[in-house]
Amino acid sequence: MDQERKVAIIGAGIAGMATAIRLACKGYTVTVYEANDYAGGKLTEIEVDGFRFDAGPSLFTLPRLVDELIELVGDKAQVDFSYARLPVICHYFYEDGTRLQAAAEPAAFAKEVSQKLLVDEKEVLDFLEDSAAIYDLTASLFLERSLHQLKTYLLPETLRAVAGMHKVDAFRTMHAANEKRFQDPRLVQLFDRYATYNGSNPYSAPATLNIIPHLEFNQGAYFPKGGMHEITKTLQKLAIAVGVQFHFGTRVDHIVTHQHKVCGVRVQGKVHFFDVVVSNMDVYPTYKKLLPQHRAPEKTLAQERSSSALIFYWGIDKPFPELDLHNIFFSRDYAAEFKHLFDLKTLYDDPTIYINISSKYQKGDAPVGCENWFTMINAPTNEGQNWELLIEQARDQIVEKLERMLGCSIKDRIVCERILDPRSIERKTSSYQGSLYGTSSNNRLAAFFRHPNFSHSIKGLYFCGGSVHPGGGIPLCLLSAKIVCDLL
Repeated sequence: MDQERKVAIIGAGIAGMATAIRLACKGYTVTVYEANDYAGGKLTEIEVDGFRFDAGPSLFTLPRLVDELIELVGDKAQVDFSYARLPVICHYFYEDGTRLQAAAEPAAFAKEVSQKLLVDEKEVLDFLEDSAAIYDLTASLFLERSLHQLKTYLLPETLRAVAGMHKVDAFRTMHAANEKRFQDPRLVQLFDRYATYNGSNPYSAPATLNIIPHLEFNQGAYFPKGGMHEITKTLQKLAIAVGVQFHFGTRVDHIVTHQHKVCGVRVQGKVHFFDVVVSNMDVYPTYKKLLPQHRAPEKTLAQERSSSALIFYWGIDKPFPELDLHNIFFSRDYAAEFKHLFDLKTLYDDPTIYINISSKYQKGDAPVGCENWFTMINAPTNEGQNWELLIEQARDQIVEKLERMLGCSIKDRIVCERILDPRSIERKTSSYQGSLYGTSSNNRLAAFFRHPNFSHSIKGLYFCGGSVHPGGGIPLCLLSAKIVCDLL
């Protein structure tokens, strides 16, 4: 570069740190401001009474995106980041007593489904092949580039995606597509659940989201040595190694502009001048709190939010060999559950329960003979519900359901507990209404309606993270950083 350029990044989530690393490696002077006293945003950890919990995202796919950052920094940093490919994706439990151990290898998974659900193996293998085809058609366009620049639509990849639009299956809902493909409702429910990976409703979201199983079964699901929080720690080490300056416990009060151009940020009453500002904060509070003097993109901000979560971090004083790292206990009526979440804005009385137990792979995460249960149900966003009552009811319903489906006492096995709900998610991460992924994908044009990675009206202002393109979750947040870097 002809001259040094200074960049401020608001938020030390994984997208913010990945952006900082990439820009520092390009020669920018980068400063990160984080309101919390720790890095990682949602990807943090909790320690209580000898138990360690990964507090946020619990699934690791596309590890190459972290490896890219390590390679980019090179020998400037000494990091020990490694991961293992999971032999089993998830253990599934149904109310009728059916249990599936979804092997990561597609042929083995298809064989188990055939034996237990009496489904033709070819149905499953064809589905995963089609999932891969959607990814191959759309990844370079929808995930790796800005959708809000004309030049993107002039690329050969774009023309190829348009030619294969029938394979993308954007005009049916995910559930409609899966129901037509699979005869067994249990298999429909299994693949419908992938809509929740970006906080959406399979009965509304486009079948394009059937791209997600490809990432697990064809490209692999992984577990980082040391747990998911190692991703956060690794990114922070890489950023520091390339000269990124972190200011923790430091909330940005205002993005300073002049004549529709970024000038810097105001922090604790003092203005710090920067050439570029990148917000890793949820786009809604970025506009409403940091840019109140500018006209906000109200249509974009008014889109339906993704779901949130209610999480119980339980220390369990007994091992459960029938459980694995990832476990799902399905509700009897999936349609009713999503109606409650997105239409009625409340919790369903028979929720689908997800349990993550990192101590299955990281023994030190729980005392000997114990397990650390990250017990989560999907929740609506915070719109003033009576959360104290909902949490109390949900806890009883979750315990009763697990005791019934596992055939043993759970309540008496819980030796410690912490709770995260939509209110505390919003408070700790500035995610508007506690939404986990910004806006939902509950319509076929949702990808185009997400906020772009740059501002159309303020020169020098950029955005990364789960509330903007290409979306939420670890891989997409890391890709948003790459898009911002390419734009700059």
